[in-house]
Amino acid sequence: MVSHPLMPSEETSGKQGRRKRVSALSFYGYLNRYRVIFLPSLAALFITAGLSLAFPYYLSKLIGGPVAEALKPGAALDVPHVTENINRTVLTLLVILAVQAVIAYWRVRGFIKAGESALNDIRCDVFSRLVRLPLEFFQRHRAGELSNRVSADLSVLRETLLTTVPQLARQSVILLGGLVFIFLMSWKLSLFMLAMIPVVILAVAIFGRRVRSYSHDAQESLADSGIVLEESAQGIAELKAYGNESYEEGRYRAALGDYLSVVNRGAKVRALFVSFIIFVLFGSVSVVAWFGSGMLARGEIEPVEFTAFILFSVFVGASLGAFPEIVSQVQKANGATERLREILAEEPEIPGGEEVPLAVLGGVEAQNLSFAYPSRPGQAVLDGVSFEAASGERIAFVGPSGAGKSTLFSLLLRFHDPQDGAILVDGNPVSELPLATLRGAMALVPQDVLLFGGSVGENILYGNPKASREELEEAARKAHAHEFICDFPEGYETMVGPRGVKLSGGQRQRIAIARAILADPRILLLDEATSALDSENERLVQEALDELMKGRTSLIIAHRLGTVKHADRIHVLQGGRIVETGTHAELIKAGGTYRLLAETQLL
Repeated sequence: MVSHPLMPSEETSGKQGRRKRVSALSFYGYLNRYRVIFLPSLAALFITAGLSLAFPYYLSKLIGGPVAEALKPGAALDVPHVTENINRTVLTLLVILAVQAVIAYWRVRGFIKAGESALNDIRCDVFSRLVRLPLEFFQRHRAGELSNRVSADLSVLRETLLTTVPQLARQSVILLGGLVFIFLMSWKLSLFMLAMIPVVILAVAIFGRRVRSYSHDAQESLADSGIVLEESAQGIAELKAYGNESYEEGRYRAALGDYLSVVNRGAKVRALFVSFIIFVLFGSVSVVAWFGSGMLARGEIEPVEFTAFILFSVFVGASLGAFPEIVSQVQKANGATERLREILAEEPEIPGGEEVPLAVLGGVEAQNLSFAYPSRPGQAVLDGVSFEAASGERIAFVGPSGAGKSTLFSLLLRFHDPQDGAILVDGNPVSELPLATLRGAMALVPQDVLLFGGSVGENILYGNPKASREELEEAARKAHAHEFICDFPEGYETMVGPRGVKLSGGQRQRIAIARAILADPRILLLDEATSALDSENERLVQEALDELMKGRTSLIIAHRLGTVKHADRIHVLQGGRIVETGTHAELIKAGGTYRLLAETQLL
C-alpha cells in the first residue's frame, strides 16, 4: 500500500520511534542468548577477581607479620614461629593462585565462546536486515560506506565484548572488595583516601562524553578512507585507463589525513584524562601513606594493618586508574555501533500477503503507472503508463534512453512502488503478493551483468541453488556458454574474479542468461539481454531465448529492433509515456517514432 502524500508525518514519526527503540537496545543483550555459557563464565570472573584480593592480603601478612613481631616491646623474636607463619602464608597463597589459574582458564574459554557467538549473531542480524532493505536505501548510501562502517564497528564491538566487559567486571570486584578491606583496616584512613573519588567520577563523566564524540568522528573518517580504497579497487580498469593513480592516492591521503586529525584531537583529551587520573590517584595514595605513617608512629594502627591498607589502596587505585580506559572503550563502542543501530532501525521491505505457495501463471497488467524517484520527486520517469501481457505473450519496450523502460522492470520486481496506478500479476496487485512468490516467478537478465566473486558454476546456480549438476550444464548449453566454460582449465570451477572481471562482456552475458534459464521462471525480464554479444553469438543466444520464451510471459527491453521484430506487441516509450503500440509491421506502417528507429537500424 502506497502512503498518502498528505500523511508523511505518521511514517516519519513511526520511523523515529523505531530508531529510538533500537538505539536504546544494548548490543550486549546478545550475550543473553548464551547465558548458559556466559553466566558461569561471569561468575568465574567474579570469583577470580575476588581471589585476586587474597594476594595483597597475604602479602601484607608476609611483610607486616615479621615487622610486628620485631617491634613487640620486651620480647625476643621467635624466629622458628615467624618462619612457620611465613611458610604457611606462602603455601596458602600459592594454593589460592593455583585455584584462581584453573578457574581463569575456563572463564577465558567461556567468555570467548559466548562473546564470539554473540558477535556472529550480531553480524547475521545486521546482514539479514541489510539485504532486506529496499533498493532506495542503497541508492542513498555508497556500498563502500556500508561495508567499511559495519566492519569497523564490529571490530570495536568485538574488542569491547571480549576484553572491556570482562575487565569492567574484574575491576569492579577489585574496587569494591578493596574498599571493604581498607575500611576493615582503618576507617579513618579510608575516609581520608575516599575524599578524592568524587573528583575522579566527575572527571570520568566529563572526559568520557568528549571521548565518545571523537571516537564516533574517527569511525566516520576511517570509513571514508575505506570507501576510497574499495571504489579504487572496483574501478581499477577505469583508474588506470585515465591515469588517475596520483589523483586517487591524493583522495586516500586526504581521507586518512582527516582521520588522523580527528584521532590526534581525541588523543589530547584522552592523554589529559589519563594524566589527571595518574596524578590524582597515585598522589592520593602517597598522601594516604604519609598520613598513615603518622598514625603508625603514634600507635594508632598496627604494622600489619598499615601494610595491608597500603597494598589494598594500591589495588583500589589501580582499579580506579583502569576505569578511564574502560569507560573510553565503552564510549567508543557506543559511538561505533551507531551505524549498526541505524541499519537495524531501517524498515525492511514489506513482504505483502501471507507467505504461502502461490502458482503464478504469468499474466501482467499495468494500470496508469506514474513514478518519480525519491531523489527527484519533481521529475516523473513514468507518466500514466498502461499495458497488458497475457500469459505466454512476448511484449517488447523500445525507445530512447531515459524513456522509463528499465524503471518498469524495477516496479514489476517491487524495487520501488509507484506513486500512482498499480501493477497486477494474474489479476492480483503485486503489493498483495508475497515478495518471495513474486520475485521467484521472475528472472531478470540485465544489460549490465553483475557476477559474484565465486566460480562460474556458482554464478549460474544463483538462479536455482538446488539445481543438479546436469541441470546446471544443460542451462549453460542452452545459453551457449558450456563451450567456452569447458575451454577453461578448471571448467565450471573457474573463479570469475570480483564482479566477473576475468570474463569478457559476452561471456558474462551468457552466464546471466544461463542463470535465468536455470531459474525456470513464469515471467522473463530481458533488459538488453544480447547487447554485449557479437553477431554470431547474438544469433545463437537469441535462438536459445526463443526456445526459452515459449510458454512464458516475456517482457523485453531492446535498442536493437531486430531482436523484437517477432514480439506479439511492441510499446514505444518516450518521455515516460507509451506513444505507440502495435506489432512490428503495424508500427512500420504507421510511420511514427518506431519506423524512424527502425530505418536507422534495419534498412
